[in-house]
Amino acid sequence: MMILLIILHILVSIALIAIVLLQSGKGAEMGASFGASGSQSVFGAGGGTTFLSKLTTGAAIVFMLTSLTLAYLSGQPGTSSIMPSKGVPAPNQQKAAPTAPATKPQQPVPPAQQAPAQAPAK
Repeated sequence: MMILLIILHILVSIALIAIVLLQSGKGAEMGASFGASGSQSVFGAGGGTTFLSKLTTGAAIVFMLTSLTLAYLSGQPGTSSIMPSKGVPAPNQQKAAPTAPATKPQQPVPPAQQAPAQAPAK
């Protein structure tokens, strides 16, 4: 079911992009850039809705529903993830007591010779 939703989501995304790019803006005429928008206004009534605007609304609704459904399904506890859970140690890892080294321990390095603190008397 998850794969079907992902495929549907991708197809609706591509369709939504194509539908939006096919539509022309409200002020698509050359005169609109100079303020001569005629009977259309930017925030006013633009007339009847076209087929492409209804198709855009439908595709947007399907896109939102698939987005919410995919987000809900991915948050379920039974789903697998590529990220390992952080902070949970593996069950086989136990701290072992340090063992004595098998080799002979190294001798401490003697301190370097220091210069005499006082100058020799003449």
